Amino acid sequence: MAVLQSSTDVNLWLGIDFGTSGARAIAIDANGEPQATVNQAWVTSGRPEPLTQLWRDALYELLAQLPRSLRQNLRAIAIDGTSATVLLCDHTGQPLSTPLLYNDGRGAAALADWRSDLPASSVARSATGSLAKLLWFQQQPEAKQAAHFLHQSDWLAYHLHGQLGISDYHNALKLGYDVERLCYPDWLLASLPATTRAWLPRILAPGAVVAPVTAAIAAQFALPATCQVCTGTTDSIAAFLASGTTTPGTAVTSLGSTLVLKLLSRVRVEDASAGIYSHRLGDLWLTGGASNSGGAVLQHFFDPAELVSLSQQIDPTQASPLSYYPLLRPGDRFPVNDPELLPQLEPRPDDPAAFLHGLLESMARLEAQGYARLQALGATPLCQVYTAGGGAQNPQWMAIRQRHLGVPVAISPQTQAAYGSALLAQRAVPMSRC
Repeated sequence: MAVLQSSTDVNLWLGIDFGTSGARAIAIDANGEPQATVNQAWVTSGRPEPLTQLWRDALYELLAQLPRSLRQNLRAIAIDGTSATVLLCDHTGQPLSTPLLYNDGRGAAALADWRSDLPASSVARSATGSLAKLLWFQQQPEAKQAAHFLHQSDWLAYHLHGQLGISDYHNALKLGYDVERLCYPDWLLASLPATTRAWLPRILAPGAVVAPVTAAIAAQFALPATCQVCTGTTDSIAAFLASGTTTPGTAVTSLGSTLVLKLLSRVRVEDASAGIYSHRLGDLWLTGGASNSGGAVLQHFFDPAELVSLSQQIDPTQASPLSYYPLLRPGDRFPVNDPELLPQLEPRPDDPAAFLHGLLESMARLEAQGYARLQALGATPLCQVYTAGGGAQNPQWMAIRQRHLGVPVAISPQTQAAYGSALLAQRAVPMSRC
């Protein structure tokens, strides 16, 4: 359903976010004011369609839900997706197998043979990173028909602009792309066979104009033929962009299905052993990491109504005596990068509010450890944390986190990743002077 604001502005920009539980689109005007928001949840139970078809259907449904009058005024579109969610396609863009999602670790064994070739600090060493998945794909039977290795947002944008084999350097970081020299590194190109090298996408800056929407898309959704489609970014970076912050030392924690930390720093820091890496953001660096702990753990034990009611029973000024490492399955990426790390969810008290308190306290502790690790490596000292994602609506969790972090914690001015992608599109294609 669209939520419209009154506006006479004929220049509008659209950001589309593909997350772990659904997709959202937000259109903004020249002042950055949201003019429409539409949502599409994933409905997978009992449906035989491939995941990629669900993604494409959701993309088209989001466009269709926007009012026609708004669509006719779109200047540009940018899409973000979950980091290191990838797929292998043929020369027509048709997926050759099920995509590998952000937390899929089946490429770990293939990556192990590469450890000696990888720089010790490279985020591409991650067992769930894009490179590990590329190496796994090249061992599969469908590799013989492959032509393109794409990230989620690359493939979705292709359905709008029709250009295959294009990505951005935010998504490509975990593929091993060198974001300082802006090229694929020699160690990567020298180690890949020629057939696999041919799959690598051409890398552009996030928010770079790729091409206008295809004639078919323009006709189907009543979009201007001049509406440009831009390269995208990852969902966590889009959430950071949504905050609008440009001050080093300011951070955004995304409390979604996972726990993602992003700190704006003057210094680039890397530590593959702790899942720490830096994205290029203009002249600064967006450094951080992502833990598999987060909202998915809470949703496993509590429904939305229980989360609200039980949280209200928690005194956030009092520390919980319980200490957990809240995971749903073995393995974490940050602040401990260990694919074999076991969940720690015991002892579990009879009181569900006490159990929830222990989970929230433990996640806040992981967040504080993550930011402390970044600063120990030389990142700009933390001075402010904005919060995005569903967890931003929980005031008790916010208070617990502020107690652990020791700096002001506030809800991000805009909490949706789709808003950050809309800003990316706006910067790429400024307001028309007509």
